[in-house]
Amino acid sequence: MKISSMRIIGLDPGLRNLGWGVVDYENGRLKHVDHGVIRTSEGALATRISALFTELSKIVDVLNPDLAAVEETFVNTNAASTLKLGHARAVCLLVPGLRGLPVAEYAPNTVKKALVGRGHADKQQIGHMVRVLLPGVAPSASDAADALALAICHAHHGPSASIQARVVQ
Repeated sequence: MKISSMRIIGLDPGLRNLGWGVVDYENGRLKHVDHGVIRTSEGALATRISALFTELSKIVDVLNPDLAAVEETFVNTNAASTLKLGHARAVCLLVPGLRGLPVAEYAPNTVKKALVGRGHADKQQIGHMVRVLLPGVAPSASDAADALALAICHAHHGPSASIQARVVQ
């Protein structure tokens, strides 16, 4: 069953820069709602995670999405970096989860393939396709473009249509 209308927030986890982007998907058409980046400065991990949680909560409360699409973590060669990314990713799962929103998780290659047609596209190609699919939108930060790409990917795949997306309830 295809969903005819939904508001999707895409979340690109990052401890320094957490990208977010919201689109409305109605009757097969995409409409940009808003996007941005939550930035944290150097400091204690608990303080940074708390800031991410507080700011993302405000965004979700104001923009009222129906569901969230979050990028899955890829394993870095640096275990400490992967662990820090995991903390930011947990915030991206927790905020919508506390509000009862379904959360779909997408591998980076799945998002790239959905937007560009191949799984190893670079950030410039992703940004270009976001601008093509959402005319008039030009995210200046790649984190926001990646978040919009996640939302677009989910709009086209949908939680029931994608084998590669895991919906966490």
